Amino acid sequence: MKNIKWTWWVLLLSLTGLWLLADTLAPEPFTYFSFRAVLIQYTGVIGIGVMSVAMILAVRPIWLEPHLRGLDKMYRLHKWLGITGLVFALIHWWWAQGTKWMVGWGWLIKPERKPGGQQALGLAEEWLRGQRGLAESLGEWAFYAAVILIALALIKRFPYHLFTKTHKWLAISYLILVYHSLVLTQFGYWTQPVGWVMAVLMLAGSVAAVIVLLGRIGARRRSSGVIESLTYYPELRVLESAIRMEAGWGGHAAGQFAFVSSQPGEGPHPYTIASAWDPQERRIVFITKALGDHTSKLHDRLKIGTQVRVEGPYGCFDLRDGKPRQIWIGAGIGITPFVARMKELARKPAGQAIDLFHPTADFAPAAIDKLIADAQAARVNLQVLVSGKDGRLDGGRIREAVPEWRQASIWFCGPLGFGQALRQDFVAHGLAPADFHQELFQIR
Repeated sequence: MKNIKWTWWVLLLSLTGLWLLADTLAPEPFTYFSFRAVLIQYTGVIGIGVMSVAMILAVRPIWLEPHLRGLDKMYRLHKWLGITGLVFALIHWWWAQGTKWMVGWGWLIKPERKPGGQQALGLAEEWLRGQRGLAESLGEWAFYAAVILIALALIKRFPYHLFTKTHKWLAISYLILVYHSLVLTQFGYWTQPVGWVMAVLMLAGSVAAVIVLLGRIGARRRSSGVIESLTYYPELRVLESAIRMEAGWGGHAAGQFAFVSSQPGEGPHPYTIASAWDPQERRIVFITKALGDHTSKLHDRLKIGTQVRVEGPYGCFDLRDGKPRQIWIGAGIGITPFVARMKELARKPAGQAIDLFHPTADFAPAAIDKLIADAQAARVNLQVLVSGKDGRLDGGRIREAVPEWRQASIWFCGPLGFGQALRQDFVAHGLAPADFHQELFQIR
């Protein structure tokens, strides 16, 4: 979280600083309309700037993963930037459109332009000025579309398959807003550092938008596979799918995830890989829980022999550090990355003392027996806590079970709120924030 918070702040402050080198929020003379003019420019710069970075992140650039600590963090930053862009766009729209309304209602009087000689314009500036009316109209409608599409993305009850289809339309709105920004940005900015940075961001964002519209996100990281076996645990509403990968899949590390598509027209869904990689077997396993419309139908829809497309791997939740001890907490379906790591450790021990806590609301003897066998093979101390029977897991209970917790790193995968509560509790008791690792993946 620290990396993406810093990135968010650095981006906003950098764009603000660059803009202040070219303009000011205190124009002279300071009037409503002079302030409106510079505020529209400022909010436009910030709005299109953060939207550009959000669009770049949408294509899952693998080279950014090490810097932002994984695609899960990148998607969190993508969401923050989308909301930030929406806020600045709303302010931008209100000062532009709201002022026109207030002039029309007689609440404001627009100052008359002072007579003066016609300034000679270059060809580029003259062309841009001729585009202003069209750019304003298109930008307004693109803004309305973006508001609706971002709102739909934030509504969790909006079906996932519709979300994947409608969210890509934001790329069209973005390209229109790039045109709007190119035309309406104060011409003098383009000779200043703020203009150079905006140009780079909008160019990169436009390339990313085209990739989105062509359906080429992650195209170079796609591989095909065939389902070899399916195991369903009705008590858990969980499906275990084993897939034999064809040539092209280069392997993965424990804790990573991939996007899987099993039906034409269905958007790719992210799942953590629950197996260690063996290049001889070329087999990966996914464990999926029925949590929505798509996952609840997988048990009936998937068949042995079904061809699937797998894109990845992604993620930096690799469960590797130099600590002599680790504490793992896999809540519910969050146990998945730890299953993969235990299978790795069974082949090649890491020499760390590891305690794994698995709080769960559901209990299936067959699944727990597999988990116990994996823990024994990896020499991991496993504690399964079934809610309603074994009580609630919290920081105090973990510290009591692992007295040497101060020498450990903590790795958590599960419900976001539960992880944040544990993090706050352990940091309050003296754990270094950098020693608490949390998987944050949420596609929306």
